[in-house]
Amino acid sequence: MKQNILSAIRLTAVCLLFFAGFYTLIIFGIAQFSPNNGKGEILTFNNKKYYANVGQAFTEDQYFWSRPSAVDYNAAGAGGSNKGPNNPDYLKKVQERIDNFMKHNPDVKKSEIPSDLVTASGSGLDPDISIQGAKVQIKRIAKIRNLNENQIEKLIISNTKKPFLGIFGTEKINVLKLNIALDGLK
Repeated sequence: MKQNILSAIRLTAVCLLFFAGFYTLIIFGIAQFSPNNGKGEILTFNNKKYYANVGQAFTEDQYFWSRPSAVDYNAAGAGGSNKGPNNPDYLKKVQERIDNFMKHNPDVKKSEIPSDLVTASGSGLDPDISIQGAKVQIKRIAKIRNLNENQIEKLIISNTKKPFLGIFGTEKINVLKLNIALDGLK
């Protein structure tokens, strides 16, 4: 038994050194070669700094709306709601989001609303929406900003991120970047 305990202590020490020290330093070193030294993509707009890889709250009708957040866009408390699809509180919250969206987008039918505009992501901080999520908001934004719908659709197309290597993931749009580009339209 004494031999087993000593082996377990040695294994614990080796794992502690490897995972808490060596592995951490390797990941930190790799991050130094990434853009902005692994600190994420920082955008400056109207003299304010924003992280493009963290969801932002956009709720004004003149902007594309973000995906809802289960943590109120607080990166310090990232996480989902942990409520299942049959939970009455969750269903009530989703229905409130659907009703609010339809109130601000009267030309949109309930069946046309993509799920990413009424459900929060697993982290609660997803910075992207689907192409459908952006397109369903075109009429509202065009009307408020007095812009041509085709202009806005071209903006969506030019800001669309393709899947990694063309096969991994789906097409998506970063809402912060899209709204900054939208403010740049005349």
